[in-house]
Amino acid sequence: MSLGQHLRELRNRVALAVGGILLGAIGGWIAYPYVFELLRQPIQAMQEAGIPADLNFQDVLAAFDTKVRISIFLGVLVTTPWWLYQVWAFLAPGLTGREKRYGVAFVGLGAPLFLGGAYVAWSVLPTALRILGGAIPDGVENLINGSNYITFVTQFLAIFGLAFLLPLLMVMLTAVGIVRARTWLKTWRWSIVGIFTFAAFATPAPDAVSMILMAVPLLVLYGGALGIALLIDRRRAKRLARAERAEAVERSGVDDDAGSGPTATPASAG
Repeated sequence: MSLGQHLRELRNRVALAVGGILLGAIGGWIAYPYVFELLRQPIQAMQEAGIPADLNFQDVLAAFDTKVRISIFLGVLVTTPWWLYQVWAFLAPGLTGREKRYGVAFVGLGAPLFLGGAYVAWSVLPTALRILGGAIPDGVENLINGSNYITFVTQFLAIFGLAFLLPLLMVMLTAVGIVRARTWLKTWRWSIVGIFTFAAFATPAPDAVSMILMAVPLLVLYGGALGIALLIDRRRAKRLARAERAEAVERSGVDDDAGSGPTATPASAG
């Protein structure tokens, strides 16, 4: 394809992706009241725990802006398979057959892992807010800015969703040959330290139990990704060894044919 054809293809894929997201955002606009009530549940958990906290919109446009942002966020979330497919459809013609299979696996597993990380974050969010709300002095009510609260929640979910994608990225980088499995293996100690450090900062709860509960799923995913990476490298090494043996056999056969030329026949007697 020429450069102009590539640009037109990119334009068409972007238009299809944006169109799908907008349709999803319309559905998010309709479902906004139910979603907002769901997002208010951690605040209600704070109130049930006796913490004086509630959401507050500080200006006229704040509520409308929040509704638009939640609708777009839901549109992006719900239509993830659609716009990921558009990205894949644009890149696929330039990939080999093996790379295409890896790409399909990445797209197919990426969404469940991201949603799994978001679910883990959502499960610890009420506890984290209750602990943070415990710092409110007596006689003071915490009126939380609604827009800031929505931003905090969506970022909290997105961070954990992306963290759950890192093991999959490890496997993909090993599968395409960019990083060897032994490289991941050399840094396993620092990786464990990094996982626990991330869990400590991501969970506002000061107790070690919350940190461990957050770190365990990441450790399991990291261990699984490391094992798959080692398996991929082992299979790659076996394929290379078979190819080298086949090449050596082929070379030896060619050398034997070259050394056994036609034999000279004695001249016939006159």
